[in-house]
Amino acid sequence: MNKMIPMRDGYGKALLELCQSGEKIMVLDADVAKSTRTVWIRDQYPEKFMDMGISEQDMVGTAAGLALSGITPFVSTYCVFLAGRAWDQIRTTVCYNNLNVKLAGAHAGISVGPDGATHQSLEDVAIMRVLPNMTVIVPCDAEETRKATLAIAKRQGPCFIRFGREAVPVITDEDTPFEIGKARLCCDGRDVTVLANGALVREAIEAAKVLEQEGISVRVLDFHTIKPLDQEAVIRAARETGCIVTAEEHQMYGGMGGAVAECLAAHCPVPMEQVAIQDSFGESGQPQELMDKYRLNQSAIQEKIKAVLARKG
Repeated sequence: MNKMIPMRDGYGKALLELCQSGEKIMVLDADVAKSTRTVWIRDQYPEKFMDMGISEQDMVGTAAGLALSGITPFVSTYCVFLAGRAWDQIRTTVCYNNLNVKLAGAHAGISVGPDGATHQSLEDVAIMRVLPNMTVIVPCDAEETRKATLAIAKRQGPCFIRFGREAVPVITDEDTPFEIGKARLCCDGRDVTVLANGALVREAIEAAKVLEQEGISVRVLDFHTIKPLDQEAVIRAARETGCIVTAEEHQMYGGMGGAVAECLAAHCPVPMEQVAIQDSFGESGQPQELMDKYRLNQSAIQEKIKAVLARKG
């Protein structure tokens, strides 16, 4: 059985590695250091930590100034407040000037649970990927979050990474490859391809195992990078399997599903279905209850696979 570890632990571990290696970074937090795991930096490397208080817009502006001075800032807070409240500063100060600012949105998605709709960030990928110069990453577990954080530290320019609060199964390991802009093959198949990210990657793999017993061959790709999108992998999957399902913990509009649909429409139109939030806000509840209610799970992926296969003919 896979270990259950919060993705934010991977973020905190990566920041510690960066500090230990002597990288010229600064970690900024909006008074939620325990939640984002930046408390580990505050306690072990206080000279590399700044608590900005509950002032997300000021935090992004401060990060821009640090970037201009040659320091790589990691801006850390709840995803809904980072992508929402500070979007103007991210757009005009960071992206317009193509500054080397790293944005980490914690507690993303509906699985934040009891905090309810105001804290459930379901629109962030859409509003981040539309920004010029921005890289957008949605890792699938704690280990991939660690690798993604280390990778964006090396990448020049604005980067946005989002991850949930709850512990999720660790389905990758130290040797699992990770490259920004390159989808990872989880399992191969010939009948249909599922492009998934975040916690839905594991659900897609489990769905593929079940459907294999029914004679349905499912390809699963970990689509951790939304921008730059791995168009080559999308087009290859469309041509080789003839239909696509996307699965993400985000609104159905503007997220990974939207990016994939844009690619397919331009290069290789095939039947496509989406597992995502169906244009609604969330509610308070236990994380798994909400994932099940809003159909972000293995059974929903299986249903969409069968639906798209019926359209494929």
